[in-house]
Amino acid sequence: MSDEAARGGEAADEYEIVAGAIFRDGRLLLAQRICPPELAGMWELPGGKVEALETPQQALERELAEELGVVVRCGRRIGVDVALGSRRVLRAYRVEILAGEPAALDHAQLAWVDGDALEKFDVVGNDRAWIPDLLAELRRLRQPEPS
Repeated sequence: MSDEAARGGEAADEYEIVAGAIFRDGRLLLAQRICPPELAGMWELPGGKVEALETPQQALERELAEELGVVVRCGRRIGVDVALGSRRVLRAYRVEILAGEPAALDHAQLAWVDGDALEKFDVVGNDRAWIPDLLAELRRLRQPEPS
């Protein structure tokens, strides 16, 4: 998510931007940006700005419906807070798809990536702080269930 995505916001000029970490079959969903020009072609976790009177979870559910055409449930936080200037913060949440198949409605394309591929993708700078946590989650998902 970019600073560009963070314009607008809550009272007192404080903004929260939310991003969704969607996992399926041991892979993570990444979305390729279309704009702004300096970020076009780079990859990110999809999401957007928390609007006034929304919780971060409600915002992420709305944003992913708009960007991917899916119904989701927002889960626990994943990764660190990423400061976007003095009054903005970017946070990632684990997300479960309840209905629909993700489509690139607001992105150039989508990709399901495993841990090896994630490290090779050109991820936007703000989302790079989460790569260690995303890789740990991908490794955890690959572990066989104890019998």
